[in-house]
Amino acid sequence: MSVLATIAVAAEEAHHLNELWMPAPLFGVVMFAFFVACAAVTFSFRDVANRHAEKAEAYAREHGAQQHH
Repeated sequence: MSVLATIAVAAEEAHHLNELWMPAPLFGVVMFAFFVACAAVTFSFRDVANRHAEKAEAYAREHGAQQHH
């Protein structure tokens, strides 16, 4: 047997398929749910800067910065 044939046979025998621990489509569903949860957290922080506009303006007055409208 040639070296190439021996390598091919060894590679064929060494191939082992690992089973997934949950069905493949479920990985996509889980990641989609994760990204939706991350989007909900990000969305909950919208308009936070405007909630504290008074603090920002007071800080700007104290430290000599110009006010932004």
